Amino acid sequence: MVTYKGISKKGERERNEDAIAVFNREGVCCFVLCDGLGGHGRGDAASAAACRVFGEVFEHTYDFYPRPFFEEAVEKANQEILEMQQREGCIAGMKTTLVSLLICKDHCTWCHIGDSRLYLFQNNAVTCRTLDHSVPQMLANAGNIKEKEIRFHPDRNRLLRALGSDEESIRYDVSAPYKLDDCQAFLLCSDGFWEYIDEKQMCKLLHKSTDASDWLKKMQAVVLENGAGKNMDNYSAIAVMNT
Repeated sequence: MVTYKGISKKGERERNEDAIAVFNREGVCCFVLCDGLGGHGRGDAASAAACRVFGEVFEHTYDFYPRPFFEEAVEKANQEILEMQQREGCIAGMKTTLVSLLICKDHCTWCHIGDSRLYLFQNNAVTCRTLDHSVPQMLANAGNIKEKEIRFHPDRNRLLRALGSDEESIRYDVSAPYKLDDCQAFLLCSDGFWEYIDEKQMCKLLHKSTDASDWLKKMQAVVLENGAGKNMDNYSAIAVMNT
């Protein structure tokens, strides 16, 4: 059985530009988490629009083939944000990251764009995570910095991809399908969350937790302790457990 719990908080900022959403119907669940970029109400408009569009596509989809579903949802969300940019005259100032998990009965698939992450856990260990579309991730991939140095890197906020980009074809990554039986838990989270909790702590707390809500509560406590007084960004997360 799949259980989940989500949070989205403004941290130490004036407004929350993150957004989360969960949609489910007839044994299919879709989890969406977005981190808006742009400030002054533009980031939260972009993240909210992406979540809304994913929900609309979900409600009108009957044959859930993951790649076509994500293709339609991402392209429509990107187009919606581009049209909002045009209406409000902020061509480069309204964008959002996105990470989404689709669980179809006994299989799961995810997609992402930007630096909001999905972690996959099995036997209380991280077996997979999305790779950020960011400058520090590119440096880590090239061996110029270590993976752990992505956190707090001076260029960490420099993204290479985001929804709201006026490109001929929006670029995003879709995972291979996984058997749900091979997945103990998932964590979708914005950078304001994963910045202040490392993978070792995530795994340790997963091992000690009774359900998704308990796990997320424990992780949130670590995030708040480590981020206190550091002008914490908005932070959001969705914990999903398969029991």
